[in-house]
Amino acid sequence: MVEACGDAGATFHVGGTYVCMEGPQFSTRAESELYRSWGADLIGMTNLQEAKLAREAELCYMTVAMVTDYDCWHEVHGAVDVAGLVAVMNENRGKATRLFARLARDFPAERIPCPVGSDRALDGAIITHPEARDPRLLAKLRTVAGRVLGSG
Repeated sequence: MVEACGDAGATFHVGGTYVCMEGPQFSTRAESELYRSWGADLIGMTNLQEAKLAREAELCYMTVAMVTDYDCWHEVHGAVDVAGLVAVMNENRGKATRLFARLARDFPAERIPCPVGSDRALDGAIITHPEARDPRLLAKLRTVAGRVLGSG
């Protein structure tokens, strides 16, 4: 991912703290200052759900956050508005296209063990005794949890 970001011409940072807020909306100044006091680096509306779903599917996950603004705390940059947000999104489009094209081209055909254990996240997650599991629910869950439920 780091190499692909560099090749796409994107400015990037590895690591950081993400705050997920309910949206769509812009933060109030008080909310923005609160998030900053928590040490948040990014504010968004979708990443939490995506990360949790990826974990349940035992997939490694990395956020590509296309930052559009400084939120309302940064006095030099002024208030956030839709026109400014859309303009930055349009500027980022080419970088995002190059990034994802590179990732699709270079993505490994075989999954390798995840260094942080995401591919084994469900090892202790299912505690319902096998005889008490609803067969209809199991059929639905096998797509994402087949490894721990048994695929047959």
